[in-house]
Amino acid sequence: MTPVTIYTTPSCGFCHLAKEFFQAHSVSYTEKDVARDATAREEMLNKSNQMGVPVIEIGDAIIVGFYREKIAELLGIQE
Repeated sequence: MTPVTIYTTPSCGFCHLAKEFFQAHSVSYTEKDVARDATAREEMLNKSNQMGVPVIEIGDAIIVGFYREKIAELLGIQE
């Protein structure tokens, strides 16, 4: 499976939706809380040039926000 990393904050509603989507489709992912982890925050900024979350990394693709259709396409999920 393609590696998936999601950069989140605890209060981000779209982050929660993305994680629920991953769980519903049995997608393994690594979560990095940028509110508590300065190294993860810097990593996210370097990859996306954005402060907004979620930032989702699927393989080499970076998605800023929760774009369900694009995420499903990159993961090969049929909905």
